[in-house]
Amino acid sequence: MSGTRSSLSDRLERLLLWRVWERLLEIEFIDRSIALAGKAFVSFFPLVIVVAAFVPEGVRESIVTTLADRLGLADESLTATQAAFASSDDIREATGVFGLILTTFFATSFVTALQRVYLRAWRRPPAPRGGKYWRGAVWLVAQLGCMALLGAIRGVLHDEAGAVAFVAVAMATTAGLWWFSAWFFLLGEVRRRVLLPTGLVTSLLMALFVVSAGIWMPQTVTTNEEQFGVFGIALALVTWFTGYSICILIGACIGPVLAEDDGPVGRFIRGDDPSLLTAGARAPLPPPPRELTLRDALQGSADA
Repeated sequence: MSGTRSSLSDRLERLLLWRVWERLLEIEFIDRSIALAGKAFVSFFPLVIVVAAFVPEGVRESIVTTLADRLGLADESLTATQAAFASSDDIREATGVFGLILTTFFATSFVTALQRVYLRAWRRPPAPRGGKYWRGAVWLVAQLGCMALLGAIRGVLHDEAGAVAFVAVAMATTAGLWWFSAWFFLLGEVRRRVLLPTGLVTSLLMALFVVSAGIWMPQTVTTNEEQFGVFGIALALVTWFTGYSICILIGACIGPVLAEDDGPVGRFIRGDDPSLLTAGARAPLPPPPRELTLRDALQGSADA
């Protein structure tokens, strides 16, 4: 019996999917997804709303269009969600420029948590303390710029013929954003080539999740709003952010597993250079000292 278990364990360890699962356990993916979703809802999501109130009307409409598309909202659910928030004029009057700056700094807590996900997935040393705010601001600008760009393109490619082209452009843009994000969060210490699967997989998972959200999110928002009012809409948004965060975590963990593979997949991703790191990069952290279980994914560390 022990020999059978050992043989099964050896076969599982050779499977890429099993190694991705182990890497997800290593980064405590359940706790991390909940933490990311919470920080996205209380810091990143308000930033999008506030920034949209300050930018020109055309840019604001593009950002709102992209946000509504990603949330899968339309008709009654979109109206209910919009009614839960103040108008752009009210936001500008209540926030002011100083409030906009504070909101941006507060949103860097989400970016910092996101960076820790990539650092842990690639077993990289912690990021230096300096530069947290400017790095957070750069990534937030890139994210908001991507949303504005996709919203503008959606406005041009709005017919049936343009829908297919928009999907291709959206996936390519999203893949590029998360390819850049992985390189940026890993401080440029991991080669850009080996980070490409992270961007591609994250983009694909997010596209599938957005399609699914278009099915269940409208009904969830409408039902929750009828039962709990504005609080119900908040619950629906947190649920969406949790699913979106899981897509990010899976993409972050697939990247290093594929790049470290000893088989043809890993050799193709690495290319002629067998190294994963750039010249002068710090040494990686060691793997976990023991085999992890699902319980480890539920026990978040203090830096989550």
